[in-house]
Amino acid sequence: MIEHPGGRRELLAPTEELGRFIAETYSFDDVRVLPVAVERHGPRWSVTAGPLTLRFTTGRRGALGALLRAVPPPLARQPAWVRLIDTPARLLKGVRTYGTAGNGRREWYAAQDLHPITSASGVLDGVDLGHLTDVDPPVRFGFGSTPRSPSLVRITSTVRSG
Repeated sequence: MIEHPGGRRELLAPTEELGRFIAETYSFDDVRVLPVAVERHGPRWSVTAGPLTLRFTTGRRGALGALLRAVPPPLARQPAWVRLIDTPARLLKGVRTYGTAGNGRREWYAAQDLHPITSASGVLDGVDLGHLTDVDPPVRFGFGSTPRSPSLVRITSTVRSG
């Protein structure tokens, strides 16, 4: 998911089926189906998706990441738990964990780990994406956004039809 500076929202999806499902859940101006590759070597990550090349390095897990990892995964994915932590998530990180999505769907994000991104470089359509900075303004793909400070967050996203 990419939000361009002018507000245009674009989805880069690895399959038509996934692209269609995500586009029915969120609002996009363009959906492109293309190969997506992710590689990880320790704290170094590389993501390639058609016109996008992104490389980043993660830092050590902080207190919030340790707290997220301490919650047993079966509990972390339960809607009641996710609703319970929605308010603290909004206050601490400016994110939502539970809400409505497109086509009458309910969605929740079970965050299970968090690492700061300490360095990054990227190119989109041949244009350098610039230096690493806070996410401001927040992206607008659905009811939630991303943490303001660049982070790698391990989540389980669940979408349920209304």
